[in-house]
Amino acid sequence: MATTRTLATVTVSLPVADRMAAYTFYRDGLGLEAVGKLAEDGVPEPLRFVVNDGLRLMLIPTGGFDWITGDHSVAGPEQSECVLVVPVAEERDVDEMTARAVRAGAREISAPARQPWGYTGAFADPDGHIWLVQAETAGDGR
Repeated sequence: MATTRTLATVTVSLPVADRMAAYTFYRDGLGLEAVGKLAEDGVPEPLRFVVNDGLRLMLIPTGGFDWITGDHSVAGPEQSECVLVVPVAEERDVDEMTARAVRAGAREISAPARQPWGYTGAFADPDGHIWLVQAETAGDGR
């Protein structure tokens, strides 16, 4: 008899230089919903966003990130340790999400375009974290 396990919600934590700027960018630029009780500065504490049913994004001030990472250094704004990939339904969703992020302060890394693995666009958030928005096109099989 096979057992089914329910996976817990995964939280990805990213260091940020400015909580208010990060809160505004992820709320307005990516359209994510913040969860949690508002702190005195009007930003939820801890600063978390719902990405989807199984994923949350937690943004931690750079100065406090070493509480988690210990003696590991935080990557600088021009360094990347990971790429966060957001799947969307259609090519126009890639165009819209990438444009909205850029209007909210992101730096475009690659303009939306067809790639062998789908239609993608990439941007760096205000803290330099790279996001790839991808719509798989029919026949990609990836």
